[in-house]
Amino acid sequence: MVRLFDTDIKEQGRRSSKGNQLKFERDDMWYKADYLGYEGLAEYVISELLHFSNLNPCEYVGYEPEQIEYNGNVYPGCRSRDFTEGWDLITLERLFKDTYGYGLNNVIYTTPDHKDRLKNLVNLVERTTGLSGFGIYMTKMLTVDALFLNEDRHTHNIAVMTNDKREFRLAPLFDQGAGLLSDTKMDYPMGKNPIQLVGKAKPKTFCDSFTEQLDIAEELYGCPLKFTFEYKDVKKTVDQAVFYEETVRQRVIDIVMEMRRQYSYLF
Repeated sequence: MVRLFDTDIKEQGRRSSKGNQLKFERDDMWYKADYLGYEGLAEYVISELLHFSNLNPCEYVGYEPEQIEYNGNVYPGCRSRDFTEGWDLITLERLFKDTYGYGLNNVIYTTPDHKDRLKNLVNLVERTTGLSGFGIYMTKMLTVDALFLNEDRHTHNIAVMTNDKREFRLAPLFDQGAGLLSDTKMDYPMGKNPIQLVGKAKPKTFCDSFTEQLDIAEELYGCPLKFTFEYKDVKKTVDQAVFYEETVRQRVIDIVMEMRRQYSYLF
């Protein structure tokens, strides 16, 4: 358990459609307290299961479960090391507002065709930053989001890294806390069959279907991501988060295995 204070509170300049989660930074560690359910467990489990993929470890942020004491209350949550290495994390929405005076979100949603939305996003980011391969990067992100039902991916939390020379590089994949139906307060309450809730999860990137988003990305940029985890790997990972109730841990196992079944071609 870590005790954190007002001086540790971190404002990262990123919005979430899921509300204002408590975030802290101390000694090059970032902490996030659960707000709507088991976001910390989702962050941890997803990052651990990415070890069972062909992603390079530098391509995603690793999270660990952590209990956080703040203002007399104890919250379950997670922690991660600062991955910025002296660079600044800038969201695509802020990048476009700073550069052009308008947000990328407006560009995306004034484009009727969903495939054109992704192509425009990729082309505009590459043109603005000089980065290449952003389409493959987006496909990897959308694959992870689809497999783990991360419904809070949008231009306020897709980001790149920049420095004072206005150089850019890709950011590691991060911010998966809205995955695995972690919002138990509003959208996906405990006590209901999680398998029946899976179909209610909707993305916010450029359309409202995980499958459609992923199909479009794979058609445009290929299918670069594969996974190898099995039930035993999932259970071992989830069961290490001992301060979450067993019913919560079992629910996460059930959801992961259902999504593994639905996206079996990724394995």
